[in-house]
Amino acid sequence: MDTTVTDRGKVIDINRIIQMIPHRYPFLMVDRVIDVVANESAVGIKNVTINEPFFQGHFPSRPVFPGVLIVEAMAQTAAVLVVETLGPSAEGKLVYFMSVDTCRFRKPVGPGDQLMIHVFKERSRANVWKFRAEAKVAGVLVAEATYAAMILDE
Repeated sequence: MDTTVTDRGKVIDINRIIQMIPHRYPFLMVDRVIDVVANESAVGIKNVTINEPFFQGHFPSRPVFPGVLIVEAMAQTAAVLVVETLGPSAEGKLVYFMSVDTCRFRKPVGPGDQLMIHVFKERSRANVWKFRAEAKVAGVLVAEATYAAMILDE
């Protein structure tokens, strides 16, 4: 199962995500993308586990998922949305951060949490796309940001 369609949008599994974006372990921050509505929105899922390498040093006595990796998960979810929107011609292209604006971290995220990354396309012009994202754990807002990305050939 690479993709399925539900009443809320398309579901994209990890095998398809790996085809769509170039990130790989340990830097692949999205396990599944659900509720994908091309050119509009998507929800990325990141299952946070204690065996991830950064928890050895961030922080050994109180493991916290790094905020910059939450923002990276937002960007990767947006990249999947871009590729899904543009179709097969976008596969193999890279989606680069251009800016991160109004980023706020509200609560720490740790092992055992399931991060739900709600990404909304605000606008796109040529190869520049702007997004708004909210990351939630159990329905509680843990981070939010607006950001821009550029789509380029590898």
